[in-house]
Amino acid sequence: MTQSATAVVRRHVVVKAPIERAFTVFTERFGDFKPREHTLLAVPIVETVFEPRVGGFICDRGADGSECRWARILAYEPPTRVVLSWDIGPTWQIETNLDLTSEVEVTFVAETPDQTRVELEHRHIDRHGPGWESVRDGVDTDSGWPLYLDRYQSLVLGAADDA
Repeated sequence: MTQSATAVVRRHVVVKAPIERAFTVFTERFGDFKPREHTLLAVPIVETVFEPRVGGFICDRGADGSECRWARILAYEPPTRVVLSWDIGPTWQIETNLDLTSEVEVTFVAETPDQTRVELEHRHIDRHGPGWESVRDGVDTDSGWPLYLDRYQSLVLGAADDA
């Protein structure tokens, strides 16, 4: 008997920060924890910008001025929730057909006044169509969402030292 493939990836971290700071570091400093080598641009990226509003984008900007908008902000509810599209298809190229994109929801839950649980759910991955499993497998590896969340957790800790 085979187990049906799942089209969702869930990960979480707990950060030592109040919920407001946890949310702010995630959204305002997204480019500080996103690996620079994770880009679809042909040139090195100089920054990743997270536009903090519904209808905004997450955009990589290259050293030559080129841009790659690889996610759209679908929900922006400080300090508890943000939802973004994943507009990168199974061939690791930008997907222009919005019906073939998945969603990433990040929720922030205060466990104590100084500790926040950050839950990430990448869902509807099967919307990417044939080959969707490669998207799931890519974001579920150690160099996918776990890497982002580990780097985010370290950044929050460092931000606390700077405060």
